[in-house]
Amino acid sequence: MGIFDTIRAVLGTSAETDATRAADPEDLFGMSTAYMTMEADLGYDHVGEAALCFSGVDSTRFDDAVSMVEEILEAGEIETGTGFHRHEDDHGYHWFVLEDDDPEDLVTSVHFAADQFIEEGFGSRLLAAVFGFENDAGRAYWIYSFRRGAYYPFAPDGTGDRNQRVEFKLQSVLDGELGLEDDESYWYPLWPDAPGRHPWE
Repeated sequence: MGIFDTIRAVLGTSAETDATRAADPEDLFGMSTAYMTMEADLGYDHVGEAALCFSGVDSTRFDDAVSMVEEILEAGEIETGTGFHRHEDDHGYHWFVLEDDDPEDLVTSVHFAADQFIEEGFGSRLLAAVFGFENDAGRAYWIYSFRRGAYYPFAPDGTGDRNQRVEFKLQSVLDGELGLEDDESYWYPLWPDAPGRHPWE
C-alpha cells in the first residue's frame, strides 16, 4: 500500500500540533447513515470492507493492546460474521482490515477496535479509519483522520491522480451528515499501489 511520505505529517505524530479537537470514536457511527446517503443520492455501493490504520510502537503494553483488539474482533466475527485480518504495509503502518456485506457491522467493528486502543491508552497511535465505496465510474473513500477528528473524501483516479470533482460532490452531499474537515489542505490521499486496489492492500 503506497502512502506518500506527506501523509506522515498529517496522519502521523507531527499532526498532533495541528489537531483541531480530540478524535471521538463515536464520530465513526456517522458512517452508518452515510452509507445509505452514498447509495441513495450518489449511486455508490460499499465495497464490503473497511480498515483501521495505526502506527506501532516497541512496547509490550502496546502489543498487549493490539492482542486485546484482536480478541474483540474475533468475538465480533463469531457474533456478526465480520471477518478481519491484520496487515503491515511497506511503510511500517499497521492495518486491521474488516470484511462484511453489512456496512453497519463494519462501522461497529471499526468503532470497537478504535475504542479499545483509546481505552488502553494508545489513542495517539490511531491514524485513520477508511471506508470504501464504488460505482460504475470508479471508487471513492471516506477517510476519518483521528488526528484531525474529521472526515474527508478521497477519490483516486489511477495511482497518482485524484478526481476532485467527485471529492467536492461527496463533500457537498455529506456536509452536515458527517463532521467534515474544513481545511482542504488536510485532504491527504491514501494511494493504492495499483489501479483497482484499495489503500489498505
